[in-house]
Amino acid sequence: MPSFHVCNLRVLVAIVCGLLTAITLGLGIWRIVIRIQRGNVTLAPIAFCRNGGTWQNGRCICTEEWKGLRCTIANFCENSTFMSFTFARIPVGRYGPSLQTCGSNTPNAGNPIAIRLCNVTQYGEIELQNATIGNCNANLHTLETQNKSNNISTEAQILTADASKLTAENISSATIVVGQIFNETRNAKKVAVTTVSQILDASENVFQGAAEIDSNSFATLIKQMENYSVSLDDEAVVEPNIVIQSANLKDNEGSSVLFSIRKGSSNSLVSSETSITKTAERLNPDGQTELQILLNSGKESCGFVVYQNSKLFQSKTFTPTSDSSQKIISGKINTMAQDPKVSVQMAFNPSYNQRELQLNSYSCVYWNFSTNDWDTFGCHKNGSIEGFLGCHCNHTTSFAVLMTFKKNYQYPQSLDVLSTIGCALSIAGLALTIIFQIVTRKVRKTSVTWVLVSLCLSMLIFNLLFVFGIENSNKNLKTTDSNGAINSANNEIPVRDTIETPNPSCTVVTALLHYFLLVTFTWNGLSAAQLYFLLIRTMKPLPSHFIIFISLIGWGAPAIVVGVTVGIIYAQSETKSYWELDYRQEEMCWLAIPNGNNFIKSPFLWSFIIPVTIILITNIVILIIITVKVLWKNNQNLTSTKKISSVKKILSTLSVAVIFGVTWILAYFMLIDNNDVRTIFSYIFCLFNTTQGLQIFILYTVKTKVFQSEASKMMNSLSTSFGRVKSVPSMPLRLRVRMYNMLRSIPSLNERFRLLEPSTMTEETSLS
Repeated sequence: MPSFHVCNLRVLVAIVCGLLTAITLGLGIWRIVIRIQRGNVTLAPIAFCRNGGTWQNGRCICTEEWKGLRCTIANFCENSTFMSFTFARIPVGRYGPSLQTCGSNTPNAGNPIAIRLCNVTQYGEIELQNATIGNCNANLHTLETQNKSNNISTEAQILTADASKLTAENISSATIVVGQIFNETRNAKKVAVTTVSQILDASENVFQGAAEIDSNSFATLIKQMENYSVSLDDEAVVEPNIVIQSANLKDNEGSSVLFSIRKGSSNSLVSSETSITKTAERLNPDGQTELQILLNSGKESCGFVVYQNSKLFQSKTFTPTSDSSQKIISGKINTMAQDPKVSVQMAFNPSYNQRELQLNSYSCVYWNFSTNDWDTFGCHKNGSIEGFLGCHCNHTTSFAVLMTFKKNYQYPQSLDVLSTIGCALSIAGLALTIIFQIVTRKVRKTSVTWVLVSLCLSMLIFNLLFVFGIENSNKNLKTTDSNGAINSANNEIPVRDTIETPNPSCTVVTALLHYFLLVTFTWNGLSAAQLYFLLIRTMKPLPSHFIIFISLIGWGAPAIVVGVTVGIIYAQSETKSYWELDYRQEEMCWLAIPNGNNFIKSPFLWSFIIPVTIILITNIVILIIITVKVLWKNNQNLTSTKKISSVKKILSTLSVAVIFGVTWILAYFMLIDNNDVRTIFSYIFCLFNTTQGLQIFILYTVKTKVFQSEASKMMNSLSTSFGRVKSVPSMPLRLRVRMYNMLRSIPSLNERFRLLEPSTMTEETSLS
């Protein structure tokens, strides 16, 4: 009869576990379906854009090598050879560097020897021009002292063909050389424009370094290109990063010139996207217009220069941090004196990812050459054109709009049912385990109480912080209407282009979560180390000072890691008010996860991923050793059948794995770059780790003989209080036998290893 009851209980437990698993998987499938229905999983745009194109604001933004609606039309010249030089694929309108570079013993070591242009003929055919060969004995620094304009213009063009190799010193020298070329022949000036376009492909950090070396050369170069723009006689020079256009007004034409730049399929400037109208009286942008300027020149010839980015305009007051397009437009009249009737109207429709950024405000500015910085004098906002950022200035120079954005953070929803239930069960289980371990310490006489209590305490605090503090309170803030800010009369220059809402409490919660999760993993590692020394190495009692030593490690080492991490990030941020987001996320109160190449330098990697990975690898190795040498070691004293013995061994292995935190390796599968796979592993990870506290409670509290004895007494007391002892005298005994048999079927570490409970000697300790 008792065996029949035990069998029924096992079937019941199996049914309950099966139901819980089915419910978990059902919730996961249901959540995936809901996400797809709500449009959170946007597979269509990604599949729509081909060949590296990205979906932004309802259209594909292609790379330079492709064009068209879906980025499927080739816009490049294939790999080629010319004489003894080979060239990789070259986008249309670009000069491609040769794969052959100058030798290491030459002044121009590492730079390409030759360049080759890929362009389009008048019939629309893509063709390659002959290669231009350079001189390996010349570099940008030596070109500063040469006077032959044609030679230095060609050499400068070759030396700047590979922007990835340009340094701050190269940029500084190149601007000086190009400035000299603009004083020479007309053909040399066109080559100089190509050189400027090429250096604008260098990184922002390189330009910042060059500005520190010599910022005056940038200002000189800007002025020279403005002067060049009014001398082209209705011609245009179009390069991927620069467009220069002039307009000469005749008697039968108006007194205003309208210059427009239309949106293209890529971020490069092309001649088909520029237009000029000499009879316009007002701005008339449409949905495809990105920039438009109306210059009232008063019958004077005028010129325009458009810069693809603001790298030549290194501001000391405004710091761009987003990837928004920052085109600069210059308008100049061919006259020495400034006409008081001159006016400039502009309409900007800058490109930025509207899914990630929300335009907050903007300011109309011009480049002040006396201060080498942006200024607002004589400029004000003009919001008369709906959907465009309007500006009006009473003088001519280089103009821009400095925009500020609010990031559209995708704050996650509140914890779902699965996470809430799992964390609640873990919190209850951990609290009961801590109380039980402390209250029954003397009765059990074990040597692992402090380690287990410390582990449970850190895990308990982490779960409480996770449930009540992981959500950023900023998600409940109402976002202000951006239109009111855009149309305001305020035209002050912003400090940076992104606006963040500080939340110190979220930063504190992040630091606490960081600390207590590191503490939890540290105690996992210490638990593994303790079991290893007890069962494998010494088989002797641990030294008396061992508890103090591991306590300093378990609670102190994570504090040092967190403190050093926060201190370094704060020190690197200097006086920036937004240093918090270098440490934590805005979407939730947890460590920031940078994208791209910054991940290698991320504090998330060095202060969390690497320490946790080392601990998990160590714990897995120790788990394997204990499993092979202790848990699964053949023992002739076992009296149970082979089938039951194998089940008990498996459950024993799982119980050790739980205390070692091995289930956290599932988190690495969540890094897979597949949304469906990541979602599945997220639910598996959630199932195993949110209930880790409950697992510890069952394996290390419910299974102990002390707990079983107290539970049996409680059942007896409840039965007596309801008067069931007199009516059914044998009922308490049956309950005790049934509960004992059920719990006995789940192995306990405290009963497996006699060193962990030296005062107790049972037949089940023979596994070691």
